Amino acid sequence: MPVSEDMVSALIGLKRTDDEGLVAQLTSQLRSLIATGRLGKGRTLPSSRRLASDLGVSRNTVTYAFEQLAAEGYLEASRGRRPVVTVDGGERHRTGAVASGVRSGKPRLSPWASRLKQTDWPMSYLAPLRPLRPGHGDAREFPNEVWARCLRRSAVRAAKRELGPVNRTRLREALAHYLATSRGVRASADQILILPSAQAALTLIAAAVITQGDEVWVEDPGYPGAAAAFRASGARVTGIRLDEQGMQRIPGAAAPTLIFMTPSHQHPTGRLMSLARRTEFLGLSRPGKTWIVEDDYDGEFHYDSRPVPSLQGLDAHGRVFYVGTFSKAMTSDIRLGYLVVPPALVGTLEIAQRHIGLIAASHIQEALAEFIAGGHFLAHLRRMRRLYHARRDHLVEGLERHLGEVLSVEVPSGGIQLVARLKRGRADQAAVKRLVEAGVETRALSSLSLGRPRDHGLLLGFAAWRENEISTAVRTMASCL
Repeated sequence: MPVSEDMVSALIGLKRTDDEGLVAQLTSQLRSLIATGRLGKGRTLPSSRRLASDLGVSRNTVTYAFEQLAAEGYLEASRGRRPVVTVDGGERHRTGAVASGVRSGKPRLSPWASRLKQTDWPMSYLAPLRPLRPGHGDAREFPNEVWARCLRRSAVRAAKRELGPVNRTRLREALAHYLATSRGVRASADQILILPSAQAALTLIAAAVITQGDEVWVEDPGYPGAAAAFRASGARVTGIRLDEQGMQRIPGAAAPTLIFMTPSHQHPTGRLMSLARRTEFLGLSRPGKTWIVEDDYDGEFHYDSRPVPSLQGLDAHGRVFYVGTFSKAMTSDIRLGYLVVPPALVGTLEIAQRHIGLIAASHIQEALAEFIAGGHFLAHLRRMRRLYHARRDHLVEGLERHLGEVLSVEVPSGGIQLVARLKRGRADQAAVKRLVEAGVETRALSSLSLGRPRDHGLLLGFAAWRENEISTAVRTMASCL
């Protein structure tokens, strides 16, 4: 990285006892700073008087070094003016490094990192956030002043608190009560681990229960982050097709080590898994040998019917991990997720959590516990359900009116995004590219398939966008498609 003029002397270290003279040392070190791009083309160096003073050497020592570098073509020096760098040393250094083979070879990676690089999960989106990017709630509607008060009180109390548990008791108890009453989860507070994200929960589960070569079933199409986490741990990931009831069971297939599903609001289709299908999968699972991971990523948002209880609440044998996040219900800046662990694995997962370092900041946990206890979380959810419901309907109406001949909309009963399938053709990725260039950000449904895509359409977010923004985006889509 380029350095400021004030930092030049700090990057030079001269040794008075070295056999190499001071002029030679200074010349060599300045040449290196230019060659590596630390002193970029056009950069003015300190005057000889100032640099000599900073380094504790004579002015002649600096002058001779400047003259030598000017003769070599690195500097432009003239009487009465400070020397100026004349070459783009950073570019020369980068080109030379590649030519010499410094960067030509691939780095040696661990098996874990190699498997991770093979996944096709796009970890980043274009910035800034643009309509109609899926997977986001509206951070503009979050009660930031209330949250700030909770944070301030937590920070003040932190100075008086002694070192506490990694998973804060107040938040675990508040979550246990909330999940029991709103999602039908059956768990004591000590079964709940607080983590930096839902993805961290998947990483932790994979580390604890997957052995190299184990088979894992995931939904297809489905959430790519799950396949990425399980593949990186050495699992053989199999995509399971969907029907109208969600994930299908493979007739006659032996139970795998782990099954990942989103039964309450399938990602990305929004389909609800029936009670019969849930019972079927629970019957397939062998206690202690086959685990089910239930990802309830946006289970707080139901619009057209009463919320369906969690799969975990139906499990009588401790086979289901329940994963949740606050990034959809609150704001993505609050990097907190949680994991409800089967009783037999609580001790193991707590140790693994500490060893891997998947630990959430304690003051954030305490602030969130207060936010929930004060009734602010439920009040926010009630308000956002009404808001997101209206936005969903507004998007559906706009798509049907302006793009009814092109797209077939699947209206989800809840959640923060929906699927619009292409009626003709399979070029959903090309459509996404055109839309992004026009300022509308969507996700190609085919990109969420593990194997050969059978589903082609667009995944559209509606929760983060006000109705006028949705209308503008739909008109843009109509002009592009």
